Amino acid sequence: MKKYIWVNLLIIFVLFNVVVFFISCPRSSDAKRKGHVQPSAFVLTHPSPFAATKVKAEAGDATAQHNLGVMYRDGGGGLKDLEEAVKWTRKAAEQGYADAQNNLGAMYRDGQGVEQDFKEAVKWYQKAADQGLAKAQSNLGVMYEKGQGVQKDATIAYAWWNIATANGNATAKKNKGIGAKRMTANQIAEGQKLSKEMINKNPKLIN
Repeated sequence: MKKYIWVNLLIIFVLFNVVVFFISCPRSSDAKRKGHVQPSAFVLTHPSPFAATKVKAEAGDATAQHNLGVMYRDGGGGLKDLEEAVKWTRKAAEQGYADAQNNLGAMYRDGQGVEQDFKEAVKWYQKAADQGLAKAQSNLGVMYEKGQGVQKDATIAYAWWNIATANGNATAKKNKGIGAKRMTANQIAEGQKLSKEMINKNPKLIN
């Protein structure tokens, strides 16, 4: 009699553990639906955009360095760090990446992650503008219009806005119209002439 009791108890114990096992382990379909994927497999095959970009940036890819700088500037990847933003933006800018040069110029203009320095802002805007980047040309026009980092010159400002407008920049077109209202007909003519001379000297200004 005792033998049967022990056998029954053992069977109950085994069945209980089997039930617990199946309850605690999600079905494969449920796991996939809920995102319960093995962490190691997921991380290896699906790295986050931030992590993937950083790997490429550290390998010297200028596009990735620029993108990483933007992520750090705007808080992409959950981490906003303006000093890191400047670091990676500068790396891309020094490789001649026009968008990064423009962004670095803006950082110096606004004092983002660096001490405000209008001359440095103009320097990097100029590098990007010379490559035909319309937004940098527009920004450079503003620096000349305000006299920030350069001697104030409405004619040169107009010339840069004229070029940026030809490249399709809406902000430059607006600034050009506003600036023209404060200029004489002779100054406007000079600005138009100057923009043509600049383009003849550097055809890359028009993209």
